[in-house]
Amino acid sequence: QVHLVESGGGSVQAGGSLRLSCAASGYTYSSYCMGWFRQAPGKEREGVAGIESAGRTTYADSVKGRFTISQDNAKNTLYLQMNSLKPEDTAMYYCAAVKCMTNIQRVFAMMLRGFDYWGQGTQVTVSS
Repeated sequence: QVHLVESGGGSVQAGGSLRLSCAASGYTYSSYCMGWFRQAPGKEREGVAGIESAGRTTYADSVKGRFTISQDNAKNTLYLQMNSLKPEDTAMYYCAAVKCMTNIQRVFAMMLRGFDYWGQGTQVTVSS
């Protein structure tokens, strides 16, 4: 059974940095695409960044140049380095996974769609 556990959230001032981690277990990590999503109060969940097992990445326009997604396949761990944080980045951040065995699965994953395994979330709060 897929199990995802996020950590690393917290409170920072605008311009600061945080690094989120997501420990994955229960499946063959390299067969899955991974992603980070976030949801602010009163808003819909949105995709932040995604990564294929081969390393190809995708980002939401709002975080390009500030956030970096990466993974350590040996440790089954996903990361999100967040720099130059802004108050509008305040949200609950979720790690997610989806099986990526076919090209169409990878296409959807890189569109940050179709993820079906989720962690419990970690809160990020950015003050101005």
